[in-house]
This record gives sequence, structure tokens and C-alpha cells, in this order.
Amino acid sequence: MKNKIFAIVCLMLSGMVLTHSVNAQEASTDELAKAAQNPLATMVTLPLQANFNNNVGPFERRFFNLNVQPVVPIKGEKWNLITRTILPVNSAPQGEFDSTFGLGDTSLQMFFSPASSGKLTWGVGPVFLLPTASDPQNLGSEKWGVGPAGVLFYATGKWTMGGVISNIWSFAGESDRADVNLLTLQYFINYNMGNGWAVGTAPVISANWEADSDNTWTIPWGLQVSKVTKIANQPVNLLLGYYANSEEPTGASDEQVRFQINFLFPTG
Repeated sequence: MKNKIFAIVCLMLSGMVLTHSVNAQEASTDELAKAAQNPLATMVTLPLQANFNNNVGPFERRFFNLNVQPVVPIKGEKWNLITRTILPVNSAPQGEFDSTFGLGDTSLQMFFSPASSGKLTWGVGPVFLLPTASDPQNLGSEKWGVGPAGVLFYATGKWTMGGVISNIWSFAGESDRADVNLLTLQYFINYNMGNGWAVGTAPVISANWEADSDNTWTIPWGLQVSKVTKIANQPVNLLLGYYANSEEPTGASDEQVRFQINFLFPTG
């Protein structure tokens, strides 16, 4: 518990220090930072999100997850279509020493959003579950799934906030595998401090409706710090966060360290 508190305090202090250390900045850097926080931004992005999930199972091992999440917008006169694919690459612990490494099931989200909007932007559409796991027994569900998804984004001054919600139900797949009925909710709040720096929170809450009541919810809390910069003239958004769960299923991770590099491709 002390380590968790220490990590959160460090993130808070780093955000305070950065607030006092920023100088005059180019407006485009701050605009990119807000666009990177907007799930409905009409900008191609390629986030690579590494999640280190600690204390999994009876041997308290680490579950590593790398989410490759390309976001491709298709602009229209009245409506935009924002496609977001989540392709997980996992290293799942098996027993005390072994692990299974490979591709997990793919999630595809499609949001239809008004082309013209003000401070508040919204989008709705379907989400699909594709059984792409390289090791279906240990890394996948062997189920096809579909469900509704929605997103809200609000920006005012230096703040951005909103959320993404979806629920997937399985409709086909291997009959001897458990059905999928999964709610996922990610809310986010960010304060942009200038010069591309931001501090905020973006926990991923989930509910497995097929599990018993004691193992339904995963509820994390935490903070993250991000910075828009350039690597060899390529704009990127770097992010580091820490999250601890107030509730999780038996044997699941109780804390997560998140690192993300998001490649940004503004249209100019």
C-alpha cells in the first residue's frame, strides 16, 4: 500500500513541478496534446500502450499487455467515421514460472460523429470482438462478439474530459467456451499545463456480467502524466501512469503501470 501511495504522490508532484517550469510554447503543441486526448479527433494516430499488471494469480506474477491501437478517421460532409482497432499482444503467466506469449482477441470500434461540433463532441456506433488469439486457450475467448459503443468529449480552457463506453455480447464461437458479456467504461479528465504537458486520469473500468457478484467488477484509480514532443521530427505523445484497483476479481492484478507512446499524424 505504501508503494501505491508513493507512486501516486510522485505523479502529483511531477505535475506540480512541470506546471511551474513551462515557458512560452507553440500553440500547435498544445493543440496536438488536446487532440491526442480526444477519441473523436480527425487525426490518424498510432498509440502503443504497454500495461504492466502486477500481482496476478497465487504466485503474484506480472501480466504484460501491449495494446496496438491504430485510430483512422474518415471525414464526411455531415458525419465523420472514427475507427479504432485494439490489437493486444500479451504475456500471460502460467503457474509459478511459465508464461504464454502471443496475440489476444481483437476489438474494433466504429464511431459515427457529427462533422460540425462545439466544445461538446459525441459519437456512437458498434464494437466488434474478433477471436484472433494465437493461443485461444490461454489468451482468447474463441468467441465472436458485437455490441453498442458511445463516446463523449468536452473541452473547455485547459481541461478536457469525457468517456468511452461499450458492452460486448458473444453470438458465435466455440460452444464449450464461456459466453462473453463484458462492459468496458473509460472516463478521462486531463489538465493541460502548456508546452505539451498534461496531467490527468483515464482508468479502464470493466464488468464481466457472466461472473459471480464477487468477481464482476474491476475498478481502478490513479494518475498519469503526458507530454507531446518530437522524435526525429515525428510528433508523439508520451504517457506514464499508475493505477491501483479498489475492486478486482479473485486472482486478477491489483495494480497497473501504464506507459504509452502515441504517434501523431496531423493533417496540417
